[in-house]
Amino acid sequence: MPNLEFLTEKRYTLSSHMIEVAMKEQLSLIEFLLLIYFEDTLDKTLDVEKISKALYADSKEVLLAFNKLLTSNLIEMSFAKDSNNKKCEVISLNPLYRSIFEKKEEETKEKNKESIFDLFQKELGRGLTPMEYQIINDWLEQGLEEELILSALKEAVYNGVSSLRYIQKILFEWKKKGYHTAKDVENGLKNFRKEKEEKKDLFDYNWLDEDE
Repeated sequence: MPNLEFLTEKRYTLSSHMIEVAMKEQLSLIEFLLLIYFEDTLDKTLDVEKISKALYADSKEVLLAFNKLLTSNLIEMSFAKDSNNKKCEVISLNPLYRSIFEKKEEETKEKNKESIFDLFQKELGRGLTPMEYQIINDWLEQGLEEELILSALKEAVYNGVSSLRYIQKILFEWKKKGYHTAKDVENGLKNFRKEKEEKKDLFDYNWLDEDE
């Protein structure tokens, strides 16, 4: 289960996401209220009578709403034993929390996507043209990892070139070599240096001194 501490710090995140979920899943009022009930209450057992009284709804409505939340993968149910050692159904909102966490991750990635342009401007020591913005955005839309793109940028700067066309050539060559991540590039360079050292050792060896 991912770290969800941000939910307690920013409760509005949960509330706003629940509203988005309600609209997306077209939840009825009773279904939405039931979802809020399970989120708010400490007692996560399925006590239909208790829930009916809390929501001012009959048991049939509660059960129908409960099934809707289950099939929509907003809640999940497991079994445990209560204080009387009796088997009871326990409701968990982990599916809802996971979706919130994933949404938060996507938002973070989106922010990082914007920051890549700042990193390019910093490394190149100049502003980007509208065309260059579009080229970088195209790389991202093609599914290229940001770290891979930034590695190509650093390689270009290291070679004293500030052209995005040159960076494009680097990315193309890496793709031909099967490099899809910055780690692939790092491993490739390590293997290249290792082979280079082995060849150097081979040619530096004095074969005339070899014992017969």
